Amino acid sequence: MGPEIFLNILLFAPGFLLGIVFHEVAHAWTADKLGDPTARMLGRLSLNPMRHIDMWGTVLLPFMMLFMSRGSMIFGYAKPVPVTGDNFRRPKRDHLIVALAGPAANILLAIAILLLAWIMRYLGFLDNPGLRQVLYMGLKINIILAAFNLLPLPPLDGSEILTALLPGPWAYRFQRLAPYTFIILIGLFLTGLIQIFMIPIYIFIQLLLAPFGNPFYPG
Repeated sequence: MGPEIFLNILLFAPGFLLGIVFHEVAHAWTADKLGDPTARMLGRLSLNPMRHIDMWGTVLLPFMMLFMSRGSMIFGYAKPVPVTGDNFRRPKRDHLIVALAGPAANILLAIAILLLAWIMRYLGFLDNPGLRQVLYMGLKINIILAAFNLLPLPPLDGSEILTALLPGPWAYRFQRLAPYTFIILIGLFLTGLIQIFMIPIYIFIQLLLAPFGNPFYPG
């Protein structure tokens, strides 16, 4: 394990922690607005990272992903926000909206980071290469978090979206895939198939940067 991996951890960590916190708070806030106060009552409607950190998903798994990808990629998750569907007025629709809220928060956060970078560059505060990298990694990791969470694998948000659209018996059978999700993800990394999934993510990042250029380049 070379020093570049530890450097990448330092570069990825701020955007990653911010991303998973906003992701889970978006779930909690949306559920609360739709009539389910469970997450709010359990203290999950908070920007305090300690309320959302999961030892496996937030610490160990991201470290493993960085190691397996030789410092080029990070993925993980926070403690899932508890949702009591019986509190929703229209359970299927509201579950769908709550599931979409997390990835949407990551996309909005990525756009906010891009706008911040442009403002800082305009004011002359983006000359430090380390700061440019931290901001760029924050944008990149939030788009990756949004995309990965939309994968139709339980318990990722994509599976909740698909479950809300499937008939009851099919939804139940689909959720039984949950124990195999981690194995599937590891398989994608080991076989290199994850690179195919990354192609549209990189294209989206370039489209996001295209209209006004890339503020993260020096000069």
